[in-house]
Amino acid sequence: MVARGRTVGLITAGAALLGLLSGCTVDEAFRFGWPLGGATQQSQRMFNLWIGSVVAALVVGFFVWGLIFWCVLRYRKRGTELPAQTRYNLPIELIYTVVPFLIISVLFYYTAIVQTDVNRLTPNPAVVVDVTAFKWNWKFTYRDVKGPDGQNVYTVGADDYIPVLVLPTGQRIRFVEHSQDVIHSFWVPDMLFKRDVFPGNVVNEFEVTIDNVGAYVGRCAELCGAYHYAMSFEVRAITPEQYQRYLAARQAGQTTPEALASIGERPLAEFEPFDTNRSEEAAG
Repeated sequence: MVARGRTVGLITAGAALLGLLSGCTVDEAFRFGWPLGGATQQSQRMFNLWIGSVVAALVVGFFVWGLIFWCVLRYRKRGTELPAQTRYNLPIELIYTVVPFLIISVLFYYTAIVQTDVNRLTPNPAVVVDVTAFKWNWKFTYRDVKGPDGQNVYTVGADDYIPVLVLPTGQRIRFVEHSQDVIHSFWVPDMLFKRDVFPGNVVNEFEVTIDNVGAYVGRCAELCGAYHYAMSFEVRAITPEQYQRYLAARQAGQTTPEALASIGERPLAEFEPFDTNRSEEAAG
């Protein structure tokens, strides 16, 4: 029996070690499937909530698995005599009723706090961007920035151009979403967040604050038709000083690639994961 117990222990330890070593690094192993950290302040809060929830689930899981294996070993059949039966154990019944309720209450409390914070809209965000989704591309309009023609400055994708949405770091940014045709979904994986874009009178709004300078790939996360796979965009996060120079260049009439080049940034998207050519020749 001792040998059997050792065997069970070795199998359990080996399974745990295998799960740990399957990650490329310690950080990747303990982020439990989510991208590490995130690019915005809101994503940091969601990341922490995810890690806390998974850790709580693992603690409960190991406790339950421990009880199962203990019962299997401790109360295994030893003969034909029926062991003593325990019924109506009030303390145990209270424990397995109250403890799960307390766990659910704590998870609900922190989920409600993070969800409220992520969905919170401030009275005066620094940047307001109108996000217009259509088959199969994106248009980003800076609501408070006018070009030389008096119209709002915008960036729109095309068959041969992945749109680059230029935004500042450290400032509150509001996205106001609308679709021209079907349901799409605005998704930047590094933000650990996505929000559906609906047609008609349904307008979705949310705000983020980007922490780090960088280029972040964006995608449509809702199946929307034949070229859904190619509906990509890029969020280019730059410093507030660079952002003001970028806006000045756009207000002077420069295109997005020209304005990016004028501030020392790569003019085109750094991520081109898919062939966006939708011409008949490319289709064969």
